[in-house]
Amino acid sequence: MQVKEIKHEGLAHELEITIDAKDIDARVDNRLKEVSKTIRMPGFRPGKVPMNIMKKRYGKAVMGEVLESAVNETSDKVIKDKGLKPALQPKIEVKEFDDGKDLVYSLNVEVLPEFKLADLKGIKLEKPVAKAEKKAVDEALERIASSNQSTEEIKTKRATKDGDIVIIDFHGRTADDNKEHPGMHAHDHQLKLGSGQFINGFEEQLVGKKPGEKVEVKVSFPEAYGAAELAGRDAIFDCEIKAIHEAVTPKIDDEFAKSLGLDDLKALKAAIEEQVQKELDNHSRMKLKKSLLDILDEKHDFEVPASMLDMELESIIRQVEMENAQSGNEEKLSDSDKDELKVIAERRVRLGLVLSEIGNENKIQVADADLQKAVISEAQKYPGQEKQVFDYYSKNRQALESLRAPIFEEKVVDFILELVDVKEKDVSVDELTAEEEEETKPKAKKPAAKKASTSKKAAGDKAAGDKAAEKKPAAKKAAAKKPAAKKKTAAKK
Repeated sequence: MQVKEIKHEGLAHELEITIDAKDIDARVDNRLKEVSKTIRMPGFRPGKVPMNIMKKRYGKAVMGEVLESAVNETSDKVIKDKGLKPALQPKIEVKEFDDGKDLVYSLNVEVLPEFKLADLKGIKLEKPVAKAEKKAVDEALERIASSNQSTEEIKTKRATKDGDIVIIDFHGRTADDNKEHPGMHAHDHQLKLGSGQFINGFEEQLVGKKPGEKVEVKVSFPEAYGAAELAGRDAIFDCEIKAIHEAVTPKIDDEFAKSLGLDDLKALKAAIEEQVQKELDNHSRMKLKKSLLDILDEKHDFEVPASMLDMELESIIRQVEMENAQSGNEEKLSDSDKDELKVIAERRVRLGLVLSEIGNENKIQVADADLQKAVISEAQKYPGQEKQVFDYYSKNRQALESLRAPIFEEKVVDFILELVDVKEKDVSVDELTAEEEEETKPKAKKPAAKKASTSKKAAGDKAAGDKAAEKKPAAKKAAAKKPAAKKKTAAKK
């Protein structure tokens, strides 16, 4: 095997590797001998098939197998011998090969950067903390009561208004062909007017109507509607208003608390206060973590692998575009928007590498028990679908591993926080929960970026460093697929 370095620019290496034709032929012969031991061919005993016949019948298939094996083995050896640490999977391209001739291929590999970790013990941080206020507990209690509303039919004959819950039958059809499609009809359907549950224009046409009235509702499905056969088409729904209900909020007392499984109102308030405090503590943790990551970003300045940066940028762009689409904003990102997001992507990759190095140096690991807890936490997000979630992660190793990186990151952050000087500072609840306007603003060492939009800001908040991985710091993990949502009627958004 011959190895020649074609190019070395920054973290990128291009190598040309030549495997001698004699080596290839020897590998083919050895593999054919192995195969011949299992081949049954009329007229020949097992293992006694002549080599010329084996080559004629199985030579091409074996050659493909041998070439793949040879490339994998030699590329791994070259990477190991040269002490290269690939950032991502190397790219391999066969340049020359014919029967009886040398195999020549190129190996393009981008390596992880070498950098010196900053002294962690000299870091000083301020942790904002706040106590749960009676006002917040009362507001939470009111929200719980509102979410446990019952409905009562309005006996007086009046017209519908926003906020009413109407009981309706509806039958729909596409306007151009008068054809009914799945999901375009329902009986005794409860719809809260003004909720935005149905597509634009539907609910508004039911306002000001009385029980017993029949209404012809004309709407247009959005271009990006989930059902392709309905997307962008006009539709007509024949609706009948059967009754009007109004929401009734339960009285907040001991009986209400008991209906929720608690002993009395005092116990309910205590439980709410505990939850509110937990949320405030999470805010404190997030702010402290961001302060830490900002300092780590300031203290480390090194080139990040372009391939990792590109991958991260693509991920952020997809996230922002998806969030924009969900909010009804179909405007494409401009080049300046993408330049801004590139700054965020660079921060994410750099911090991921820093946290990974800290974790590896200090032998921080994610145990199987940690992963199991994460799976349980995911399952709890989908009441009634817990088994589906467990089955998904048990059968999908890649999805399970996708949970490892954020766990690893939090363990590394906890480790660092034990080393640094952290002082608590009492602040108001409003101060603690207020969003930081310059969350995604890059440091002076990086090109200045304009203030991000809401969606871009969210991407920047996530960019704190949650891409750290245990051994391959920025290896991209596939996002875990969530259980499918319940089927919606065609009138729904």
